[in-house]
Amino acid sequence: MKPQLSVLLVEDDPNVRLGCEQAMQLAGIAVDAVGSAEEAQKRLAAGYPGIVVTDMRLPGMDGMDLLRWVVQLDADLPVIIITGHGDVTLAVEAMRRGAYDFMQKPFSTGDLVEVVRRALEKRELVLEVEALRRRLDHRDDLEARLLGRSPQMARVRQLILDVAHAAVDVLIFGETGTGKEMVARCLHDLSGAKPETYVALNCGGMADNLLDSELFGHEPGAFTGAQKRRIGKIEYASGGTLFLDEVESMPMAMQIKLLRVLQERVIERLGSNQLVPVACRVIAASKEDLKALSDQGKFRADLYYRLNVVRIELPALRERREDIPALYDEFLLQAAKRYNRPPPVLTTEYLRRLMAQDWPGNIRELRNAADCHALGIGRDAATPGLGSTPQSLTDAVENYERVLIANEFTKQDGNIARTSEALKVARTTLHDKLKKYGLI
Repeated sequence: MKPQLSVLLVEDDPNVRLGCEQAMQLAGIAVDAVGSAEEAQKRLAAGYPGIVVTDMRLPGMDGMDLLRWVVQLDADLPVIIITGHGDVTLAVEAMRRGAYDFMQKPFSTGDLVEVVRRALEKRELVLEVEALRRRLDHRDDLEARLLGRSPQMARVRQLILDVAHAAVDVLIFGETGTGKEMVARCLHDLSGAKPETYVALNCGGMADNLLDSELFGHEPGAFTGAQKRRIGKIEYASGGTLFLDEVESMPMAMQIKLLRVLQERVIERLGSNQLVPVACRVIAASKEDLKALSDQGKFRADLYYRLNVVRIELPALRERREDIPALYDEFLLQAAKRYNRPPPVLTTEYLRRLMAQDWPGNIRELRNAADCHALGIGRDAATPGLGSTPQSLTDAVENYERVLIANEFTKQDGNIARTSEALKVARTTLHDKLKKYGLI
């Protein structure tokens, strides 16, 4: 029996409830005791890690009604019914309706513990099978989202499976373009949290004076221009995941505030003294070695150790060259479908030359190269041997614009603000073009 499994005891008689509770606690079984079926319903959900022991006769909803409700909620959740003398007919009916077993009063505490242990063992086996099935389903999903047969990527996928359901903070380390946000998204999706509770923030793409409000929110009048309450990213992510990209660029003052959030799981909006509880997993990503930065005094060591509960290191593309053909082929097919072009034929020599490249921009650079290939443009080292195809002037201009934006976007590590400055184009215009060309 695993320690996380427990018994939900439903008994309105305080003396009987206390006796049963003490007997199971002395046997090393965790117990949560309540006095009504209605109270029990508030504690139960599908996949409940334990079993239910309930008296048949309860105020309000009785034990039979609770049994029917539990069977509809989770048919594999064992329910043990406690009946009074002369209620054997009811007990038989309860067994017919799906009860695991029944105990007739008066009963010995030893008999109760024995039946409870058997039910817990059955529940443990059911939950283990379900967990294994979920892991197999998730493994297939991960292999489709995080491509690559290299040992490095196999280890990354396994680590994601191991920690996805654990409420631990995660630090992702990897060079630019290695897929840090994709890993964060996989962790969130596999955790079972709602999709809308995934909140991402690029710490390097925001002015220091705005980062505080973005993370913690503010009250009306907190500063000039704060006309109404704003819910910050941390509060908005409660119940889900907060992804902090480029966390190495976070100002020291903000690092101190983030550390408090991680330790106490509360926030204060700007302009407020009220503590707001938050419950979210924090996933931080960095392309810099935070340990080295902390040794140099450029990043708080206490924050580094608090974030570094689980560390996922993403390999550079040059460290897993055997994955390049499969990745490139997938990106090429996606691009051809997106631009309504026939997918180009890949030769062995072409793939060999692709694998010989170092790809400093990693997966992002490889995807851009595949896009250019699908469009029939580019003759640089990243797209060796490409020929050009006849195009209209409009297509040629759009293709040139797309490649120009894609290259600068990669160079700026996917930062829209810096890309708009480099290309001297309004941020809103750039955002529209990034969406138009499928770059975000």
